[in-house]
Amino acid sequence: MSTAFSKEEKAAMRAVVAEAKAAQVDADLEAACLAAIAEMSGTDQELAETLHRLVKDNTDLGAKTWYGMPAYANADGKVVVFFQSAAKFKVRYATIGFQPDANLDEGNFWPTSFAVNTLTDADQKQLVELLEKAVS
Repeated sequence: MSTAFSKEEKAAMRAVVAEAKAAQVDADLEAACLAAIAEMSGTDQELAETLHRLVKDNTDLGAKTWYGMPAYANADGKVVVFFQSAAKFKVRYATIGFQPDANLDEGNFWPTSFAVNTLTDADQKQLVELLEKAVS
């Protein structure tokens, strides 16, 4: 097994360093998020734009980037929800994921990420419900 990092992993590490520097100078974190979405194409961009709109319309989470991907953080700066494009990691679906600060606990077993290829109106409604629960 190789211990070398892949090109994608190295890019993610560089993104983390850039994000930390931007946060230190109080840069416009939402602009960075929108720029990350603008760099995407096709379905990834459509999905990221939809998630961005749903988060902005239904929560008070702040947009930022996280490992170079769009993410949304609470008032403490903790990422609650993130988007991972399919193209960046050469996989067949994008991912919408929730971090531990999301209030999604339900018993002893609950999902924290979702594979997504499209977001129908019904899917968007379900996602809004998850977002609202995550920030409750």
